[in-house]
Amino acid sequence: MLNPRLASRYAKALLEIAVEKGQLDIVFGDVQWLQSVCNSSRDFVNLLRSPIIKADKKQKIVDAITKENIGVISQSFIKLVISKSRESNLPEILPAFINDYKKYNNIHTVSLTTAVPVSESLKNTIIDQVKKSANVEKIELEELVNPDLIGGFVLQMGDKMVDASIAYDLRVIAKQFKNNDFIYKVR
Repeated sequence: MLNPRLASRYAKALLEIAVEKGQLDIVFGDVQWLQSVCNSSRDFVNLLRSPIIKADKKQKIVDAITKENIGVISQSFIKLVISKSRESNLPEILPAFINDYKKYNNIHTVSLTTAVPVSESLKNTIIDQVKKSANVEKIELEELVNPDLIGGFVLQMGDKMVDASIAYDLRVIAKQFKNNDFIYKVR
């Protein structure tokens, strides 16, 4: 069952302890690794959400999986989550922590959607331009390819979006034809 409030509280607690211990980047790496495990293994998520498997069995299995891959703070956090019977919420807690980490470090995510993959130099140019216009220092570029755009790009940062795609222009022109804007202007 999705519980964003619970996920947010646990994520915030993990962030605070990581900052207090001076291991925020290490914990962030651990959380990214755990999220990739959750995303790639449906069986792992089903294990966490199973009401049939006892908490001590879950802890042993999770310890075996994470033993060499995550740090002490992250292992202790997972033990706490399992001991509180909140392990089914772990797949929600991880992205909540990543969002909190980005807010803490003032990292802004920018989504760039293009019709074809873009070169590294163009990506760097776009990042530099966004940094200047939005007055931010740290940007994480999320690239998406959508051939339906035909050409151009769609750039989104937070609640702001720039749609400079050919598909958008064609929709605008189609709407003008439907409204007969051209006929009214001739008369």
